[in-house]
Amino acid sequence: MLAIRWTGQATDGIFQSALASFVLFSPERQANALSAAIGFAVVLLPYSVVGPFVGTILDRVSRQRALFFANLARSANLLLVALFVFSGTSGVALTAVVLIAFGINRLILAALSAGLPLLIDSKSLITANATAVTGGSVLVVIGGGIGVGVRALTDSLAIANHADALLILMASAGYFAAALLSGRLNKFEIGPLEHEKKQASFMQGVVEMREGFHFLRIHSDAARGILATAVHRGGLTALTLTALLLERNSFNDPNFPEQGLKGFGFALSFAGLGVFLGAFLAPYGVSKVGRHQWIRLAILTSSACPIILAITQTQVTLILAAFLVSFFGQNLKVTNDALVQSKIDDYYRGRVFAVYDVVVNGAIVSGGLIAALLLPTSGLGATVPLCVSVAYLLVGVRLLRTSVFPPVK
Repeated sequence: MLAIRWTGQATDGIFQSALASFVLFSPERQANALSAAIGFAVVLLPYSVVGPFVGTILDRVSRQRALFFANLARSANLLLVALFVFSGTSGVALTAVVLIAFGINRLILAALSAGLPLLIDSKSLITANATAVTGGSVLVVIGGGIGVGVRALTDSLAIANHADALLILMASAGYFAAALLSGRLNKFEIGPLEHEKKQASFMQGVVEMREGFHFLRIHSDAARGILATAVHRGGLTALTLTALLLERNSFNDPNFPEQGLKGFGFALSFAGLGVFLGAFLAPYGVSKVGRHQWIRLAILTSSACPIILAITQTQVTLILAAFLVSFFGQNLKVTNDALVQSKIDDYYRGRVFAVYDVVVNGAIVSGGLIAALLLPTSGLGATVPLCVSVAYLLVGVRLLRTSVFPPVK
């Protein structure tokens, strides 16, 4: 499962760097907050649409088969994306095929999360999530770095669109490799269990999505942890949008977008380092104060980090804020994943993680769109970092207050 996840997520980084280069860092396209926010929406909204039916699929059919065919479909889909990018086609046609690609990606990630507890005992879930999720997040960043590097090497040999198309072909090969790696799992090794298999249907997907929400109402601490994770990811998206505009239009010459792309990739590398190191701290913190208290401490500490960027906006403060917010955010994410997994019986796990991803993705899109309304094209200003800081603080002191989110070890 680690090989499937990490191969796919490294490939995600390559694919996303190619899309960012084509859409936001092309010389003929002026990057602004709204276009970038729409880009986030294109990446994430597909799963919010298919989410009600993902739980049904993952709780009814072989998750191993779902991983195989989804990766295979994603590989084929990217061949069409590469063709559009090669020809310089944008607009509705490109958006449609990219929506399909990211919709498939959400099914894959949900299958990996739902199947993990069947391979790992409950006491090891924190460490397993830290390894799987954090390793995947780091590899997204590494994949993005590879994409930026290959893009720089091919930039002088081919026109921009052709160089981006080459990256997308590399991504197609990566997803094909992930499909082959899924063959190393037995058909029902990662679920669902034998007694859970039933015939999936359209209406059953809606019903089971509702059951996922109902299950979370019963386990309110898991629901609050999911909401806290969602708000953190939404804030992180707003800060990422700020970083993109700062690198593209303020820290570098807007007439040379390749410089902005390199600067943005550099900042993301430090964010990836924060994600990597954060995962090592999470198991230790949980062992000392428990999951609930560690989640609360992570979001409260995160609330102080964006203030650095609000005080002054330079390359150094951007990198520092990116590192710290990602560091504490990863502590929050891997701890809450384990909290949710420990509360949910496998019978409900697929649909609950479908709800989890829908809520988080909706927050990411909302964070991007709200930031787009507040950000100038230059990205300069303290408004967005301060709003993110206040949102994190409110989550820590209200949503995760001790009376409703008790510090149980």
